[in-house]
Amino acid sequence: MFARLLLSEYVVADLTLSNPNVFYELGIRHAIKPFTTVPIYAKIHPLPFDVVTVRAIGYNLKNGIFSKETSLSKEAAENLKSEITKRIQQAINGPQANDSPLFELIPKFPAIELPYEVTQSFRERVSHDKEFHKRLDKAKLKPSNRERCMDLLEIQQELGDLRKIQASVLLDLMLSFRSVEAWNKMTDLCEAFPDYLKNNIFVRQQWAFSLNRRNKPGDRNKAISLLTEIMKEYGPDPETLGILGRIHKDLYREAKEKRSIKALAALDESISNYIKGFESDPRDYYPGINAITLLIEKGDEKSLKKAEELAPTVSFAVARRGGVSSNNYWDLATVLELDCISSDWVSAGNVLQKVLYKVKESWMLKSTLGNLMMLKQARISQGHDTEKLQEIINEFEKCICDL
Repeated sequence: MFARLLLSEYVVADLTLSNPNVFYELGIRHAIKPFTTVPIYAKIHPLPFDVVTVRAIGYNLKNGIFSKETSLSKEAAENLKSEITKRIQQAINGPQANDSPLFELIPKFPAIELPYEVTQSFRERVSHDKEFHKRLDKAKLKPSNRERCMDLLEIQQELGDLRKIQASVLLDLMLSFRSVEAWNKMTDLCEAFPDYLKNNIFVRQQWAFSLNRRNKPGDRNKAISLLTEIMKEYGPDPETLGILGRIHKDLYREAKEKRSIKALAALDESISNYIKGFESDPRDYYPGINAITLLIEKGDEKSLKKAEELAPTVSFAVARRGGVSSNNYWDLATVLELDCISSDWVSAGNVLQKVLYKVKESWMLKSTLGNLMMLKQARISQGHDTEKLQEIINEFEKCICDL
């Protein structure tokens, strides 16, 4: 990321969703390049104060960003394309017009001129990343997860001493093992990481995720310990509490299957963690939608009332991410689950097509399918018709077989 921010001749930054990562990257870019950075945004709300003076290009969305029918009209797309083209042509042809607030405020603010050897090193690293990703992509094209995993293991062996490999390569390999449901190999890789990377919050979260899925003796206790330590150090967050909620949800399913007296306690623990995760940042719908499903599963009056209270906030959170217009699997899957919860079968049928088209990894489908199956059982026990929901479940099962 830093290499591209430093080396790219032109950068277009979409500020619409107030994504903190985007603003961080925009700040880095503005500190190193006086011009050739083009911010854009959907005109649904004013830009934050700190960038309100930046020369940004606004564009119009049909129906706003919170509607299921959000889109960019052909006219708006052409206007946006034309405005971006003008800005880039101006940068090419001159005269130079600073678009960085720092360079506007301080005329002699020093731009960063990278030495040739550093620039070359960055370019070689980017090229190496591309080759590595080509190999990962080729491995994922194998017809089965078993064959994909074998190719990924071969790639790992060729890397040699992991302490000498850049972090981005190791993280991509870890996520590739996740994509093929190689929970044992993913866990082993996390445990083999150098200490600096093993302590990374994202790695610890994914490590706990893989331990729960692998589920060897002691794995879940270790996963809970990892997540608890994260919260002690950094406080609660949706991802950590969401994974913790998933661990207790799996414990609930297993206890329920065995008709264990511990089932209800595990269910309550899972619901509590999901709700805390959603409350820690209501912009993140992931723990919220899981809390709703489990509250419906619990089924008592108090739980159903809480589910009804959460539903609009979760709907709003996923709408902010684009809702049915999104290209992200989890956004679309959440819209689908909300439609199934509200029995909006017309909308569910429409979004189902996009969900199944966008998914690339079978574990994602299985995760959503688990929620839909749980919802179906809850609806049966509450005396509701589940024919339409079963049709959607059938489509998921077919797609899992195809992957």
